[in-house]
Amino acid sequence: MTSTPDLDERLREAAARTHRADHLRRLCEATAEQIRQARDTLAELERELAREEHDVSRLEGGLSAALARLLGNREERLARERAEVAAAGQRVEGHRARLAQLEADAHAAEAELAGLASAPEEYARLLAEKERLLINGGDPRARELADIDAALRRVAAETREHTEAHRAGRAAQDALGTVLRHLTSARSASTWDLFGGGLIADSIEHDRLRTADQAAWHAQRALDVFSRELADVGFAAQPRLPKVDTRWFVDTFFDNIITDAIKHQRIENTRAEVEKMARWVHDMSTLMNNRCAQLLAERGRLLARRERLLRD
Repeated sequence: MTSTPDLDERLREAAARTHRADHLRRLCEATAEQIRQARDTLAELERELAREEHDVSRLEGGLSAALARLLGNREERLARERAEVAAAGQRVEGHRARLAQLEADAHAAEAELAGLASAPEEYARLLAEKERLLINGGDPRARELADIDAALRRVAAETREHTEAHRAGRAAQDALGTVLRHLTSARSASTWDLFGGGLIADSIEHDRLRTADQAAWHAQRALDVFSRELADVGFAAQPRLPKVDTRWFVDTFFDNIITDAIKHQRIENTRAEVEKMARWVHDMSTLMNNRCAQLLAERGRLLARRERLLRD
């Protein structure tokens, strides 16, 4: 069996390697952003240099040169433009050198990080090995470690459930957004109809409502999935689109419509109800996302406590 002092030393070394890997990973991300910005800046400076060089070429020959000679200031303007070319060239070379250095830094960090690729897994394996030793050996820390392990399992399960709920909420938001766009278009056509749009406006309005009807089926299915995911995390809800039945929007809008004004008001009322539903879905989806963040923070605290116990 591995001795505890030897295991502790290996743990310290693995922790240092893991910390270094985390640092290098953040460094690579920051450097990648710097490289992207440097490339954008360099491209702009190179365009500026090309413009300055073009100005010099125009003064050295062609119509601009002829006009400058007539005005008697050709040499003065040419000297100024050449100085601007030189300054622009220096800026380009400076940024090229900066970009090259950034890329060299990135390559060096990536190479070192590649050598530490297994560090997190090795550290986790050693922590698990020590945890088993402590628990099997009846160490006073064993009970707390077991409690932490149970809590980590619970947090992992809850995080997965809330993540799935958030994902389902986003899908429902997108589907409701499609319904709202078609209803808004139908409302616009209905408004036009109120002011004498005639058969054309009425045709457009009906077409938008049929499209909204089709989109509503997809939206309701997305709401059903969201409802099930919410139930999985302890929220009982049965979200339903307005007047949801076997007729959906079609009969609601097309049967027994007496006047254009009544038809317009029904469209507006339905749109308002769908918009209210969309706000509710957004709020619930945000709640799921916030809960995920809380669970991740709890997981971090549990892992930190576990690590302190095992490295003590």
